[in-house]
Amino acid sequence: MDIATPMNIDEYIAVFSNDVQEILETVRSTIRATTPEAAESVSCRMPGFTYKGTLQLFAASKNHIGLYRAADATAEFKNELKAYERAKSKIGFPYSEPIPIDLSTKIVKFRLAENLNKAEGR
Repeated sequence: MDIATPMNIDEYIAVFSNDVQEILETVRSTIRATTPEAAESVSCRMPGFTYKGTLQLFAASKNHIGLYRAADATAEFKNELKAYERAKSKIGFPYSEPIPIDLSTKIVKFRLAENLNKAEGR
């Protein structure tokens, strides 16, 4: 499988080592549990979820799992994210530490509220 052309999240995850697959599945299940009505998708060659627009993208990098499409969340949770790599629209959780499930859940809920507000014209 060429990672550049995954057709779905299962194909994306399958190309990684078992350790990384477990982390990707944790991120996937966290998003799914937070927004069960969201649809799985692949966008920009990254797995993600959509609900009233792109909800959350995630991807494996060399040293971390990244959450993407999180620009406003990066600012909103800046104090809680101090220990993590951040860019304008990305948050990186290193492989060397457990994924912060509570924080990830807050970020997905924040993104959901953004999408709902945008859909309602707020």
